[in-house]
Amino acid sequence: MFKLLRLFAVTMFCLIAGLAQAAEKTTIKIGTMPWEDVVPVSDITKHFLEKQGYIVEMITFPDWGIGYAALARGDVDLMVSHIDNVAADYWKKYYKRLEKVSVVSYGVKQGIVVPDYMPIKSIDELNSIKDQVDSKIIGIEPGSGLMRDVAAAIKQYNLQYTLVEGSTGAMTAQLQSAIERKAPLVTMMWQPSWMDLKFKPRYLEDPKKVLSPMQSYFWIAKKGFSIENPRVREAVASIFVPFDDITTINRYVFEGLAMDKAVDKWWGENTPLVEKWAVMSEK
Repeated sequence: MFKLLRLFAVTMFCLIAGLAQAAEKTTIKIGTMPWEDVVPVSDITKHFLEKQGYIVEMITFPDWGIGYAALARGDVDLMVSHIDNVAADYWKKYYKRLEKVSVVSYGVKQGIVVPDYMPIKSIDELNSIKDQVDSKIIGIEPGSGLMRDVAAAIKQYNLQYTLVEGSTGAMTAQLQSAIERKAPLVTMMWQPSWMDLKFKPRYLEDPKKVLSPMQSYFWIAKKGFSIENPRVREAVASIFVPFDDITTINRYVFEGLAMDKAVDKWWGENTPLVEKWAVMSEK
């Protein structure tokens, strides 16, 4: 009798596992942000999953808040994010409905910057040049973690500044215009970015360590995704993009390639690495 019960249990387990495997997603929706460190990782993962036979749809969100809400609802399956610092507030809000899938890179740097011809070197010197820049720090999208960090720095350093909300594109245009005119400007930047390579701004020192330190990039998903989609999880967890490679892709953009072409160029140059991922993703 015991043997029959055990056989029945094993049979049912295999049946359930087989049904779960059969129900695994074949179309994967990846959410991403329009930023130079996130897009390469997202595009590389899209390429890899397509090589594994999946159909991949990319959906770009304007900020972390919208992206996290969509992921928690299940509108997208995966999204890469810096949950330890840059997007920590959104992770805290939604983490009970989400899960970490894997770490995919490490090393992003962010900060308050000025053109290199300006005389200051530290955030605590900003009040000395406030009149030159109308007491304004030119910002980007209001939902970004960098905007949150800079707002915290304004308070911690007692800066007599207003943080101006905007977009990455508008900030880039103002920075380029200021540098061409040798005009003063205070804004923000991150590495890796083609903008950082092009404009070579000075990152102001942060003696109070208010701004986020170097961070990891995590693939995150709606809770239960990895259990329901073990093959996808195995493939995604096999991917790790070295930070220097993200910088290389941004250098290609700086040299004139569109981001998708820059990723294609990187892909063609890194066949041995991609082949290792493919071996690791096999079950």
